[in-house]
Amino acid sequence: MSIRYRTAVVEGLNVFYREAGDPSAPTLVLLHGFPTSSIAYQELIAELAGEFHLIAPDYPGFGHSSAPSADAWDYTFDHLADVVDQLLDSIGVQKYAIYVHDYGAPVGFRLALRHPERITGIVSQNGNAYDEGLTPFWDQLRAYWADPSKENGDALRALLTREATQWQYTHGVPDTSLVNPDRAAFDQALLDRPGNQEIQLALFLDYGVNPGRYPSWQEYLRTHQPPLLAVWGRGDEIFGPDGARAYARDVKEARVHLLDAGHFPLTTRLSQSAALIRDFLHGLSD
Repeated sequence: MSIRYRTAVVEGLNVFYREAGDPSAPTLVLLHGFPTSSIAYQELIAELAGEFHLIAPDYPGFGHSSAPSADAWDYTFDHLADVVDQLLDSIGVQKYAIYVHDYGAPVGFRLALRHPERITGIVSQNGNAYDEGLTPFWDQLRAYWADPSKENGDALRALLTREATQWQYTHGVPDTSLVNPDRAAFDQALLDRPGNQEIQLALFLDYGVNPGRYPSWQEYLRTHQPPLLAVWGRGDEIFGPDGARAYARDVKEARVHLLDAGHFPLTTRLSQSAALIRDFLHGLSD
């Protein structure tokens, strides 16, 4: 099944997205994290497109979407969710499951709170919604949230280097020879675009809003009981596995699987992840 590479205009920006599968089939919207883009889902889309409809957008500032400067555009998670919401409306996607990874969780849960009737299920792959999932990795970011000084912001530029990007892909992975270095190299090339560090620092700062939203996301889960699959890399040092286990506290029938992987399970556990996701999505139509 061919993947199509499309662009839609949202708020005057070109928003790029990948689409595959039959639009009449159940839809899964794949929401990416930092520091990557929809390219993270290229192989998963190929695995699932014969049975499902897949949509994977790039947020503004990421991938092939427009990247206005941080002075010209309001880089917040509310605004990223606005863009994805408008994109889905513009292409007629009204009923869908969401796959959330990393930044995809704050985007996806905002969509779920706005349109609970549209959400058919949630796949969380290292997409956090609980304090238990926040590891010591976040201590430096917490300092920035508490004091958004230039000094604290500049300290976070170390997270935007090639070494940090490569670490995101390799930490917690039992066999790093399985990690394709092309993915980190592509992500880094986009991070290194002029002005992109300021975009990322704006989102680092706004991420501090998200832990305060966790209670409302958890209330949504308890109230609506969406079918939920947490398929998580147990070696993740950014969002720890306790973040996956916590979903079972609020969703009675939550399925939780911890894989021998790190922050990006699809890079080393693609077939295992795809099989679990395929089975879960088929269950939504039973």
